[in-house]
Amino acid sequence: MDEVVKRMRNKELSKYACKDSCAITLKEEDDDIRPRFFRDSDRIIYSLSYTRYIDKTQVFTFTENDNISKRITHVQFVSKIARTIGRALGLNEDLIEAAALGHDLGHPPFGHCGERALNRLSIENSEGIFAHNAQSVRTLMYLENNGKGKNISVQVLDAILCHNGEILEERYCSVEKSVDDFLREYETCFKESGAPKKLRPMTLEGCVVRISDKVAYAGKDIEDALRLGVIKEEDIPQEVKDVLGKNNTEIVNTMVLDVIENSLDKPYIKFSKKVYDALDKLIKFNYEKIYNVINASKELRYYDEMYTTLFKNYKRELEKKDTSSDIYKAFLNDMSSEYINSTSNVRKIIDYMASMTDDYFINRYNELSNIKIKR
Repeated sequence: MDEVVKRMRNKELSKYACKDSCAITLKEEDDDIRPRFFRDSDRIIYSLSYTRYIDKTQVFTFTENDNISKRITHVQFVSKIARTIGRALGLNEDLIEAAALGHDLGHPPFGHCGERALNRLSIENSEGIFAHNAQSVRTLMYLENNGKGKNISVQVLDAILCHNGEILEERYCSVEKSVDDFLREYETCFKESGAPKKLRPMTLEGCVVRISDKVAYAGKDIEDALRLGVIKEEDIPQEVKDVLGKNNTEIVNTMVLDVIENSLDKPYIKFSKKVYDALDKLIKFNYEKIYNVINASKELRYYDEMYTTLFKNYKRELEKKDTSSDIYKAFLNDMSSEYINSTSNVRKIIDYMASMTDDYFINRYNELSNIKIKR
C-alpha cells in the first residue's frame, strides 16, 4: 500500500505549483491513499450541490433547446481548460480540478439575474451582500453534509472565493495568505459591495481557474447565442475573429495556447497583449449584443418579482413555524442543530433559495402565483 500512495502522490511539478504537502484544512483528519486536493475533488463531485448543477442556468434560461449550456457543462469546460493549462505549466491539476468543479456551487437559479435579485433581498433584509463566489464557499464549509460542511482544503476554498470570471486582467498573480487572511476575505464578501472583485488567489492554480472561467464562457456564449438566433456570425467584430477565431473551438484553442506560451516557467498567468485586447473586445460585444439583450429591464423585473414572492412566502412560513412548508421538508429538517441554532431566518431562506435548481424554483413559484411559468 505504501507503494500505491507514492505512485498517487509522486508528480513532477513546477517550482511555482502548490504541492499536496502544503494543503491546509480547517479541521484535522486522517489521510488516505488519495492526495489531499484529489480528495477535495471527490468530495465536491459527490456533494448534493454538485448534483444540482444539472438544472441550473448558465446564461440562457427560458429555452427548450437542449444543446444550450447549463451550469454543469460550464464547470466541466472550466475544469478541462484549466487542467490543460495547469498540466502544460506543471501546476497541481488536482487543486485546479477541485476549484474549477466547485467554483459555481453557490450560484442561485437564473444565473447572474438570480444573483442580483437575491443580493437585493439580502441587503433589504439586513443580511449583507449575496455573491455567488462566497456562497459557493459557504455551501462547502457550512451547508453540505446536513449543515456540518465538508472539510475542503483552504487553497481550494480560496480559489473558489477568488474565481471571479467577470474581471478580465492581462496578468493574474497569486498573493501569499494565511488561513486568517482567507477567512477575513470570505467574511468581507458578505459585508462590502464589490469585495469579490478585489480578491486575488493564494495559489497560481487559483489564477489558472480564474482565467479559465473567462476562456470557458466567452466563446461558448457566442456559440449558444448563434444557435438561438440572438446574434449572427457577421455581427461578431472582424478584429476579434481575426485574432481569436470564428467559433468556440478556435477561440478556446487560441486563448489556451496563448496563456501557456506567455506563462510557462513564470510566477504569473497571462495573455499576450494582442489576445488580451481581442478578448476584451469580445466580452464587451457579448454584454452589448447578448447579456443586455436577453436580460433587459423587463426580464429583470420579472426575475425580481419571482424571487420576492418566494422570499416573502418563506419568511412568513418561518415566522409561523409552518413545518408543512417545503423549506422545512426539503431543507431545514435535514440540517444539523448547529446550523439551525446559529443561522438567522433570512439567511436560512437565502441558503435555501440559492440551492434551488431552476425547475424547482419555478415549481415553487407556480404554487404561489396565478401566473404559471413554463421552462
